[in-house]
Amino acid sequence: MRKNFVIALICTAVMGLLMTPTIAADDGDDKKPKFKTKEVMKAAFKGPLLKKVAGGSGTEEDAKKLHEMLVALSKNEPPRGEAESWKKLTEALVKAGKAAVEGDKDAGAMLKKAANCKACHGKHKPS
Repeated sequence: MRKNFVIALICTAVMGLLMTPTIAADDGDDKKPKFKTKEVMKAAFKGPLLKKVAGGSGTEEDAKKLHEMLVALSKNEPPRGEAESWKKLTEALVKAGKAAVEGDKDAGAMLKKAANCKACHGKHKPS
């Protein structure tokens, strides 16, 4: 009887180890944003990426990278303030980024308008 208990215990442990990757994959990691808000701010807004794309001197790859970062930003939780406001502000950025990827002639103006630092930072920047 004790031998059966030990065998059952070992089988349970082995199954637990085998199932761990499957369980981890189901934890919603695919919904996790690729970039954190600080990373987006540093690379896109403080760095040259947004300015290049909005100014028309960015490459197609720059536009794709910017759009990818803006989508990730929209999926992040707001550091402060209401989620509804965050959603509205980041949706405008995502829309402008998509226009840049698609080569829309108005994309630069859309990006400049949507990337209004004060509008976001007044409501959402942590203290």
